[in-house]
Amino acid sequence: MAAGTEALPGAARPAQGAGADPRIVPRRIVALAQDRTIAYAETGTGPDLVAIHGTLMCLEDVWLGPVPALAEHFRVVAVDRPGHGFSRRPRGAAADIWDQAASIREAVQRLGLRRPVILGHSFGGAVALAYGMLHPEEIAGVVALAPICFPEPRLEQVLFGPRALPFGGDALSALLAASSDRMLLPLLWNAMFFPEAMPPRFARDFPFDLAGRPGQITAEGEDAGWLWPALTRNVLGYPSLHRPVRILGGSADLVVNSTLHGMRAAGMIPGARFERLPDAGHMLHHFQAAAVVRAACAVQACA
Repeated sequence: MAAGTEALPGAARPAQGAGADPRIVPRRIVALAQDRTIAYAETGTGPDLVAIHGTLMCLEDVWLGPVPALAEHFRVVAVDRPGHGFSRRPRGAAADIWDQAASIREAVQRLGLRRPVILGHSFGGAVALAYGMLHPEEIAGVVALAPICFPEPRLEQVLFGPRALPFGGDALSALLAASSDRMLLPLLWNAMFFPEAMPPRFARDFPFDLAGRPGQITAEGEDAGWLWPALTRNVLGYPSLHRPVRILGGSADLVVNSTLHGMRAAGMIPGARFERLPDAGHMLHHFQAAAVVRAACAVQACA
């Protein structure tokens, strides 16, 4: 990289501090406008694929899950969603699903990715679907894993929503980080894997301190606060998504009901296909990598 390019918008540079914890995957940073950045890591060769993580996670989630299998078929670019991991967004702004999709798309453009498959898990699945509705002509298609697709009351709105308040929210996050979060967050991370146990590799190698720091939990609260209006916009746009779409859902998912979300959304999206994975829970991408790869390859083949 030429001297001086790190300060330019769109220039990729190493993430500061990413090497302090051996569990943190080395990243590069794309600088965007309005004090926003997208952090990413990439691996593999082939057609481009962008992987977007869900709630209480950062890109290590997909990296420890289906990325190694996907990298045998694709050039995989895994991103931290805005406000998560090493991706920055302004406090009190840019939490909307569509805004996050636009920021990721800007980074994709700066990196020169060509007609990528957009793959997302859970909240990241909603972002992936929004991306597809925003710029269908620029992508091969969408793979949504256990996506949240329709507005509904969510536990994260209760647990994290107050931390997004403009007055006192940051102080509340700091207070809870030093107290109840030490028990709450491990319970949530383990519950997300039900009915399976958390894989030993994930328990050993996922950077929980990064994903659970007060600033990211505040971002989770902002995400939760914008969820209903953003998902309402998603619902209105599903019939306009004329790109290949594959949605995977687990029959035992207690976090996002696959019938109420994935199956219903597939019925509204022209040509979309829904696959229910028997006995799979919300973190299906850690146990069903072959199904994820099949879905991604099917989308790419249809493009």
